[in-house]
Amino acid sequence: MAKNLYVMTTEIKSGKSSVILGMMQLLLRHLRNVAFFRPVISTPQSSEYDHSINLILKHFTPTMPYEDAYACTLQDARNQINTDRRELMLENIVSKYKHVESKYDFVLCEGTDFTSKDPAFEFDLNCAVAANIGSPILLVISALEKSFEEVKDSAQLTLDQLNEKGLDVIACIVNRSRLTKQEEDDLTACLKSRKIGATPLLVSVLPEDFTLAKPTVLEVQQHLKADVLYGHERIDSLVDGYLIAAMQMGNFFEYLAPGCMILTPGDRVDILLGSLAARFSSSCPDISGIILTGGFSLPASVRRLIDGWSGAPLPVLSVPYHTYETIERLSLLQGKIEPGDEVKINTALGHFEACVDTRELSSRLVNLRSAKITPKMFEYNLIERAASQKMRIVLPEGGEERILKAANILVRRNVADIILLGRISEIQTKMSELGLDVNIPVIQPDQAPMLEDYAHTYYELRKAKGISIERARDTMLDPSFFGTMMVYRGDADGMVSGSVNTTAHTIRPAFEFIKTRPGASIVSSIFLMCLKDRVLAFGDCAVNPNPTAAELADIAINAAETSRIFGIDPKVAMLSYSTGSSGKGGDVDLVVEATRIAKERDPALLLEGPLQYDAAIDPEVARIKLPNSRVAGHATVFIFPDLNTGNNTYKAVQRAAGAVAIGPVLQGLNKPVNDLSRGCTVPDIVNTVAITAVQAQSIKKTQRPSA
Repeated sequence: MAKNLYVMTTEIKSGKSSVILGMMQLLLRHLRNVAFFRPVISTPQSSEYDHSINLILKHFTPTMPYEDAYACTLQDARNQINTDRRELMLENIVSKYKHVESKYDFVLCEGTDFTSKDPAFEFDLNCAVAANIGSPILLVISALEKSFEEVKDSAQLTLDQLNEKGLDVIACIVNRSRLTKQEEDDLTACLKSRKIGATPLLVSVLPEDFTLAKPTVLEVQQHLKADVLYGHERIDSLVDGYLIAAMQMGNFFEYLAPGCMILTPGDRVDILLGSLAARFSSSCPDISGIILTGGFSLPASVRRLIDGWSGAPLPVLSVPYHTYETIERLSLLQGKIEPGDEVKINTALGHFEACVDTRELSSRLVNLRSAKITPKMFEYNLIERAASQKMRIVLPEGGEERILKAANILVRRNVADIILLGRISEIQTKMSELGLDVNIPVIQPDQAPMLEDYAHTYYELRKAKGISIERARDTMLDPSFFGTMMVYRGDADGMVSGSVNTTAHTIRPAFEFIKTRPGASIVSSIFLMCLKDRVLAFGDCAVNPNPTAAELADIAINAAETSRIFGIDPKVAMLSYSTGSSGKGGDVDLVVEATRIAKERDPALLLEGPLQYDAAIDPEVARIKLPNSRVAGHATVFIFPDLNTGNNTYKAVQRAAGAVAIGPVLQGLNKPVNDLSRGCTVPDIVNTVAITAVQAQSIKKTQRPSA
C-alpha cells in the first residue's frame, strides 16, 4: 500500500478542508495510526495555529504533537529559494516528513492554501515537495463561480502539468460545483478518459454545500477581532449574507433576509433596536446577528433596555472600523470548518461519503506501488540507511578541503565514523581555518603504531612478486595503500579516495590485496543515475575498456546485485546497436554471448539482450521492437558493451537530462573501496561515503555466521 497521499489544489476557496476530513475518516477505517502533515503552512500570525492542522489534530489525532505536523512556513520557503537554498529547504522538509513517517502507518499530507500573490510559485513548490516525499496526488479542482468549460480547462491543464512533472495523480475531485447534473456527468466522462497506466482516472464531483461555505458569527467575530456585546450563546449561528443598514427603519425592514447579518454604525440605536425587535417577531426573517461599526459605546439607557429582555436574542458585535472598512474586511473572510463545529464537520463527512467512491479510492491506495524516486529521495534514503548501522570509513586525502568539509557533514549527521589520513598538524590547521570543530580521528601513517604491522602484512602478501620488507614499509607510507590496508585488516570497513589521486592510484592497492570476492572474475563499476523520477544503474562506465563476453556477463550480474543493495529492482538490459536479432556483427555477437552466459549463471535474473537504449527504456518503443519482454521498456540496469560507450553515455544523460550521477561505485571487491572524480563536490563525497557504508553493511551481513 502507498504510505502517503498529497491533497493538492491550485487556488484559494477550493474547499479542500472538507476533502481532508473525508480522507482522514476513510483512512482511519483501514489503518490505526494515520498522521497529518502540512509540509508548508502559511506564515503564522503571532501565536496562531494553522487552521487545517488544528482541525485535523483536534478531531482525529489529538495525541500527535502540533510541531510534528508541519515543516516550514511559506515565507521561509520563499526566502530559502530566493537565496539559492532550495535543496536545503527540500532536504529539511523531507527530513521532517520522514520523522513523521517513521512513527505512523500512513501520512495524509495537505498542500499550501494559495493565499500568496504567486500561485505559480506555490504550484511548483507543492509539486517539488510531493515528488521528493514520493507521494501520489489527490487533486482538488475548485468549480466555484466557474462555467463548465472553465472547470474542464482548469482540470486538464493542471493534470497535464502534474504529468509533465512525473507525478502520479490517484484521483481528481471537482469541488464546490454549481454545474448542472448533465454538465457534471460530461465533465466526469471527459476527465476519466485520462488514464493512470491502463486505469481511468478516478473522478468525483462534489456539489457546493452552502452550509460549509457560510461563516459562523464566531468566525466573523474572530476575523474582525470584534467585541461581543451580547448573544455569546448564539455565536455559532451561520451567516448567509451581509446587509448594510443606513436607511430609515420603515425601509430597512423590507430588506431583511433569513440568516443575514446587519452592519450599521454604532450610533444608529434605532437600527439596533429594530433588529432586535425583528428577531422577537414571528413575521420577520431570523437574522444571524448585528455588527456595530465605528467603535461607539451604547448609551446606558439602551443597555438597560436590552438587559431587561434578559439580554439580546442574537449576537451583537462591536468593531472600531467604519462601515466601509468593515465590509472590505468581511470580503476576505472565507467560511471555515472550525474544530468543535460538529454541524459543519459532520456535514462535510457526509457530503464526502455521498459523492466520492470511497471503496474504489481505498482500493487504488492499497494497490498503488510507485517506483518513482527523485534524486533528493534517493540521497535521503541513502544517508538514512548508512546512519542506521554506522561503518568506519577511511579517507586517505585528509588534507584536501572538500574532504574535510564532507567529513564534517558526515560526522554531524551521524552517517559514518570517519578516519582521516594525512599530516596531523596540517589537517588540524585546515580544520581550524575552515571553522570545523568536530572531533575526527586523524592518523599520520609515518607515526602510526600499526605501520610496522601493516608493512609486514603487505610484505607477506606481495613477497612472491619480489617485494622486500623495506619497500613494503615505504609503500605503507602512501595514504592510499595505508587506507586500503586498514580495510583489509578490518580497522576500517571501507575507503573512499580520488578527489586528488587518480583512479589508478586509488584502486590499485585494492586490486593487489583486497582482490575480488568469490564468484566475481573482475572489478567493475556502476553509476547510480538519479533522474527526476527514478534511479537507474549504468555499468561499466569507469574501469574495463573492452570486456570479454564472460566479463560482460560478470559485470551484469554484479550490477544487478549492487542495484539491489541500493533498493533498485534489477531489470538488466544488455545494450548494443541492435535489438533482438535485428543486427549482425562482432559487437552484437559479443552481447549475445554475454547475455547467454549471464542467463546461464543466474537464470532467475530478469535480463534481456541485445537491446538498443530506446527499446530498453521506452515502453512504446519496446512494444514495437521487442513485444512481450519483461525487461524491454522497463530496464533499470543498463550494461554497456565497452568503456567508451558507457562513459560517454552516462555523461550525455547526466548533462542532457539533468541527472545526478553518483559514482563510480566499484563492485566485485571483497571489501568496499570507491573512487571519486577529481572534480567532485562536497555532496558527491558525502554520497560516495554513504554508498561505501551501505556496501560495507551488506558485506558484513553476508559474512555474519548463521545462528
